[in-house]
Amino acid sequence: MVLVETAKNTARIISCKRTKLMLNSADFFTGKAPNSAPDNQELQTPVGELYLRFYLPSEDEFALSAVGIREVMQQPIDRITPIPNASPLLLGTINLRGQVIWVADLGQLLGDSSRLNTNRAEIPVIVIEEQETILGLAVESLGDMEWLDPDKLGNAATIPDQISPYVQGEWILGQESKQTLRLLDHLAILRSSRWAA
Repeated sequence: MVLVETAKNTARIISCKRTKLMLNSADFFTGKAPNSAPDNQELQTPVGELYLRFYLPSEDEFALSAVGIREVMQQPIDRITPIPNASPLLLGTINLRGQVIWVADLGQLLGDSSRLNTNRAEIPVIVIEEQETILGLAVESLGDMEWLDPDKLGNAATIPDQISPYVQGEWILGQESKQTLRLLDHLAILRSSRWAA
């Protein structure tokens, strides 16, 4: 949600700067100013639903529906408190505005062979929720928020058994490259029995 708010704020700033430039132009009031927007300009309605793209340490790219995401943040590593005897999938806990939540290594849950780089100042964390259940997912890096058509989501062709319970399907992004983007099911991740292991 933070990314969505940032995009809205950026659009407002650009709009304000354009208005300021037009008002500061002497030609604006005489009617001789160049038209900054064509008369036939229309806003395009996005097709599909909004998804967040992100990467695991192995550089595999995944997506989560924005509907299940509470927020996205860059969490300082020293603010994640390790908990003794917890599952090795869990990095620790953080305080999210007065609420203590677990932060999990999503790559480890999905059986990613590469380890999450924790030797840095901040780690990207995607906070997902279902009703009262909240979990932070630590990932290697964040991609973009993107509108994708769920009707074009196909069955995941070849995926390891370990991640199949968490994958809803995949999009083919390029016909020539056969690049795929797998959609994760945030509810399956939250309800996973592996957190107790």
